[in-house]
Order: sequence, then C-alpha cells, then structure tokens
Amino acid sequence: MTGERIKATGWGVLFTLTLAILIVAGSRNLSHFDAALVGYTFAVLFATFAITYRYAMWLQRPPTALYWKRGWQVFFRPSYLVTNIANWFKRVIGEFALNNFIFKRNKQRGIAHSLIMWGCVLACAITFPLVFGWIHFETPPDDTTWYRTFLFGFPTLAFRIHSITGFLVFHGLVWASFLVIAGVMLALRRRMRDHGAAALQQFGEDFLPLILLFAVSVTGLMLTASYTWMKGYAYDFLAILHAMSVIFTLLWLPFGKFFHIFQRPAQLGVGFYKDVGEREAPALCRRCGTPFTSRQHAEDLIRVEKALGYRYEIEGSAEHYQWICPRCRRAMLVLGQGKLWQDVLGGESIHIDFPPALPQSSLGNPRIDFGPLGDEDKRNFHP
Repeated sequence: MTGERIKATGWGVLFTLTLAILIVAGSRNLSHFDAALVGYTFAVLFATFAITYRYAMWLQRPPTALYWKRGWQVFFRPSYLVTNIANWFKRVIGEFALNNFIFKRNKQRGIAHSLIMWGCVLACAITFPLVFGWIHFETPPDDTTWYRTFLFGFPTLAFRIHSITGFLVFHGLVWASFLVIAGVMLALRRRMRDHGAAALQQFGEDFLPLILLFAVSVTGLMLTASYTWMKGYAYDFLAILHAMSVIFTLLWLPFGKFFHIFQRPAQLGVGFYKDVGEREAPALCRRCGTPFTSRQHAEDLIRVEKALGYRYEIEGSAEHYQWICPRCRRAMLVLGQGKLWQDVLGGESIHIDFPPALPQSSLGNPRIDFGPLGDEDKRNFHP
C-alpha cells in the first residue's frame, strides 16, 4: 500500500468516524434515531469514506496539489485579502448559487442544472438531518394540534400541523422531487436533440445520473401518493423500492459523475490564482516578447511537469518550452516541419518569402468573443 493510499485511507476513516460520532451525539445517543433508516445511514457512511478517500487521492496529484496549495496562498496574501473576500462572495453567488457559467453556454442547460441542483440541495437539507436523528418533531402534551421542532435535541420553532407552514415543511421532499424531475426532463431533452451532446455522451456518465435522480424522485412521490390518497396501498413495496434507489445512488456517488459536486468548489482557488497572477508580473515569450500568462503560472507549470516526469527544456535563451507563447509554438512547429522536409529533400532549400518580422501563426478565433472561454479568451487574445 503506497503512502498516498495510506494517507487517503486515514482521512476517509477520520471523516467517517467523525460523522458517526455526530450521528450518535446529535440524536442524543440514538434516542431520536429511527432504526428503519439504518440502511440509509450505513450507505451515507460508506459514501463519506469513499468520497473522502477519492478526494484525498485527487488532492495528492501534482497538478491538483499545486493548485490547492497556491489557491490558499494567494487567497490569504495580505495585499489581496480584502479583494479576495469580496470576490469569494461574488463567485459563490454567481458560479454556485446562480450557475452563471452554465447559463453562458446554453440557457436551457443552465435551467436544467439549476433545477436539479436546488432540488438535490433541498432534498439533502431535509433528508440527512432526519435520517441522522438531528431533527425530529414532537407534539406538545397540552395541544396536539401543534408540532415542536427539535434540533439536536433542543426545542426550536413550533407550528400548527394543519397550517401553511406545516404543509410546506412536511411536503418539502415533494417540492424537491418536482424540481429534480423537471431538471432531468430538460437534461434528457437536450441529450436526445443536441447532436453535439449525443456524439460525446456515455451511458455511465450522462444517462445513469439522470436515471438515478429520476428514480429517487418518482419513487418518493409514489410513497407520498400511497399514504395520502391510496390509504397506504403498496406502501411497503414502494418503501423498499425507494430505499433501493436512494442507497444505490449513495453508493455510486463517489465513483460516478456526481463526484464533481465535491470537486467543483476547488475551482474557486483556481479563480483566485488567476486573479492574482494577472495583477503580478507576466510571463514574456522568450521568442516574441509578448506577455501570454502570469509568471507564477509558467513557473508552477514547469514544476508540475518535472514532478510528473516530463522534461521540456530547450537549448538557448528560452531555457524551457513553457516560456514560449502558444502562437510562437505553432509557428515553431511549422518551421520545424519545414526543416524536416528540407532534410528529406537532401539539403535542398525550400524558398519561402517571410515578412521582415518573426514568422507567426494566424489566430484560430477571428474575434475576441469567438473562443469558448469568454472573458478569458479576451484576456489571452494577442493579435
């Protein structure tokens, strides 16, 4: 067992044990824990270990480890701390709460993602505390028309059972299911009608997550319909079916596409890394002198490549291939191919009329707003 695996296993055990202790303590020594939900609990504990293990392994990869380290360093750099804190709130609201980066790609895709995300957030916020026994409801002995909410065993808000508040609270998972089902339908519509998406999609990465979300939501709604309008008809079977779909989703969570839920927040650190890099010294191309990225990024990229076993040192003043801008790399590739053709032809020269300036390649994007990265393309556009 390698050191990386031992370290990841240690973190997985630590987080799993911490959650188990919180379940016991939050449910007042399991006095408010529902034994019928023990299957869900063990599935969550397994998912916690697997997610933490995979995340720890991911963070130990040289590129991720460097971004993770640099992200924290640049965020807490005193000269940028106030600006970074303001940008943190802006990014959390824009990128996570509103999914602006997805709406920029496609409005329908953004709506689908938002519906699925907020449906899942609402469902998790309700389900996990109830399963762990952190939240329970009791009827006051002096008035059976009211419910008192207990959080970690401490009394909090009270509301009438037959009130708008009670209706909204006790049907919270219904509203979450409606949001998820609507989002899944929009996502499936895109995958069946968008030829670009259809050409790249895979069952395990693109359809299975939607099927699992749909199964969990529909079986949950069927449970509600059973005890509300059908006098509990087939409730036991539906409860087992719902439990199977939820547990399978939890067990699959660390290994499938949903793992990006836990990876995505690390993107905030990359954003701060880019922000600080733009304000500091740029990396100048050793061939044409054009600034093309931050000096810190070029130096870190050289360091990561060495850690991965890649060697791109070159002779001359350039020293390393990463000190050459992308445009000059394309030009050097063409010039190198021309040199190879010259060697193949037995030393005969190939006459090409170059302008007085250094040979350069033409840009792939005709305008600054034609690239896939939006504002980032504008910043990296060098005519």
